[in-house]
Amino acid sequence: MTINTVNFKDSKVIVRVDFNVPLDENGNITDDTRIRGALPTLKKVLADGGALIIMSHMGKPKGKVNPKFSLGQISEAVGDALGVTVTFAPDCAKAADQAAALKSGEVLLLENLRFYPEEEGKPVGVEKGTPEFDAAKKEMKARQKEFAKTLASYADYYVMDAFGTAHRKHASTAVIADYFDNDHKMLGYLMEKEVTAVDNVLSNIKRPFTAIMGGSKVSTKIGIIDNLLGKVDNLILCGGMTYTFAKAQGGKIGNSICEDDKLDVALGVIAKAKELGVNLVLGTDCVAGDDFKNDCHTQICPANDIPEGWEGLDAGPETQKLFADAIKDAKTILWNGPAGVFEFDNFAAGSRAVAEAICQATENGAFSLIGGGDSVACINKFGMADRVSYISTGGGALLEAIEGKVLPGIAAIKG
Repeated sequence: MTINTVNFKDSKVIVRVDFNVPLDENGNITDDTRIRGALPTLKKVLADGGALIIMSHMGKPKGKVNPKFSLGQISEAVGDALGVTVTFAPDCAKAADQAAALKSGEVLLLENLRFYPEEEGKPVGVEKGTPEFDAAKKEMKARQKEFAKTLASYADYYVMDAFGTAHRKHASTAVIADYFDNDHKMLGYLMEKEVTAVDNVLSNIKRPFTAIMGGSKVSTKIGIIDNLLGKVDNLILCGGMTYTFAKAQGGKIGNSICEDDKLDVALGVIAKAKELGVNLVLGTDCVAGDDFKNDCHTQICPANDIPEGWEGLDAGPETQKLFADAIKDAKTILWNGPAGVFEFDNFAAGSRAVAEAICQATENGAFSLIGGGDSVACINKFGMADRVSYISTGGGALLEAIEGKVLPGIAAIKG
């Protein structure tokens, strides 16, 4: 069953979206990419004459009510985006009366799903590996099913449109699907687009294929790096992980971020790239700062010879050119993770150079896929979002899909 083949007239439809949007200190949305991404699915329900129930998480409240993560803060913005008034349900598990009262064309936004520990289904307050944990885990799984059953009871149809959480087997992303038959559960437009974009990268690779992996830690990206080494022609590793690689090869990195327990992993990546004939591109110089702030003193120095008291915060000019050269002739491009502390304007040049090279390659016919919160924030900050092929709303989900893992949120619908 696909969303295009269903008419939702006079039906209640519960849609799992990813409205985990960034907010400023006053609760204002600073990047509405995820809301805009969900609009085609939400508007389809309303255009058909259905009643819409929207559910999402926000942040990591760890199973407790926390006003800082209330979706009530964004209900007005969601209404503005949809062009209708959005009613808010202050308790997602006690919204049966509000859901039942919904008429065609009306919208109900449920409070943050993660205010309930049942959403994530993890036992709270017990230590892993103990008999108590095993018992608590079993009890929590039963509670998770009940929670999912409650959410399912609000609607006739379930639509999964939250790619950013599709890699989690949560109540609202996977378990809920058990309470709908195949004719009453489906992927939304955004999910369909995401799945197609990943297929484009993995099944329809046009070469050369260049992947850019950034971010601070090798440990969080090692699975995807390993997987990509078997697929790419060029692999650019940038951001904070640069300095783990530099130190692994005997370099001096001053106060730069480094995972000392991953030096052997870094050397393993270098060896594997060589063995597979992959062009592994690592930074040769960096912009170092004497403090972690925008207006600190800076100097350009070799990435493997940073003085004590200084830390690498961005790719240097030589590195920017290296990265651009590896990107410009590519026909398939994947970018996940910035090349520096792009949030500080004085350390955004490396990420900007990567973004600009990707845009130029895209204009020359490459398929470019940007994924992960920081990369998306980068491309939006630089005003280049309309110059790339596809921007994914998922970070972890995108990486796991590219690793070849089955995503529970997709499997729950497709089997």
